[in-house]
Amino acid sequence: MDDVEEIKKLKARYFRTLDTKDWGAYREVFADDVVVDLSTAGGEVCRGIEAFMEYVRGLTLVQSVHQGHMPEIDLTSETTATGIWSLEDYNRWENGQDTHGYGHYHESYEKVDGQWRIKTMRLSYLRMDVTASTIAPGR
Repeated sequence: MDDVEEIKKLKARYFRTLDTKDWGAYREVFADDVVVDLSTAGGEVCRGIEAFMEYVRGLTLVQSVHQGHMPEIDLTSETTATGIWSLEDYNRWENGQDTHGYGHYHESYEKVDGQWRIKTMRLSYLRMDVTASTIAPGR
């Protein structure tokens, strides 16, 4: 399989393991020295996988559904690449809010020991709809 397809599979694992809260597998999609910038989406900038995993595990998500579309992936060397993904997500939070977002992931990737990993990730929303959940929190 070619590198672009491997990066697409990597991002698919990212979405699946985030939504299923499979934190062990989720951690494996990232480089150890990953930098994740969620500041424009109301979050933090996390440097390093341990800091990012601590941040993610601390989120008060009850349920999330993420979809990535229309990847623009450019191989920049045999072991590096960049990509932009269109994103739609739906999140139910413990406080009873539902958020439905539309935006983009801007990423870089590195290939180490034959495996692609996300090296940098920045999330930016174009639109965010926020509503009160019709289902009690925790369900």
